[in-house]
Amino acid sequence: AAPSANPSGTVSPTTAHHVEAGLGKAAPMILDGGPALLGLESTIIGLSGEHPEMLRPGSVTRDEIEKVTGPLQAAHDTQGAPLAPGRLHRHYATTKPLRLNATVIAADEALLAFGSPPPGAGITLNLSKGASLVEAAANLFAMLRALDASDARAIAVMPIPDEGLGEAINDRLARAAVRE
Repeated sequence: AAPSANPSGTVSPTTAHHVEAGLGKAAPMILDGGPALLGLESTIIGLSGEHPEMLRPGSVTRDEIEKVTGPLQAAHDTQGAPLAPGRLHRHYATTKPLRLNATVIAADEALLAFGSPPPGAGITLNLSKGASLVEAAANLFAMLRALDASDARAIAVMPIPDEGLGEAINDRLARAAVRE
């Protein structure tokens, strides 16, 4: 096991190129097994309390886990260190501001679309034209990185359903959107 291959708090890598861009010479060797198939990090479940807790939603969905564990409780972070990786208030962050649940796009914003984008959007990457959460999860971090590197002032993100993999996608986007 190893920590994430990126500087803490930044957009997660999904390709060897992303790792190299983030870590530079701090990673003297990078093994390239191709792009991440699932796109999202692992789901983390806490079992230290009376009931299982969802510490971090990930590529294994709440529904899949609850079939085995029964209902999952919400994580109860303490005042100290987060209970699991990826639980910082601001994490997975882009350098450009991120605006969530956008239905209207400003002229100086890039659009991270899901399904059918609104008319008039300029720079646009679509997580999934067919509104597949599996495809959206696989594309999320690579597309965030690409839009963050664009000439746009900010990134607008269309609404993502908060079910299945959408729970994990929205968790990552909400943490990325925090500006401190």
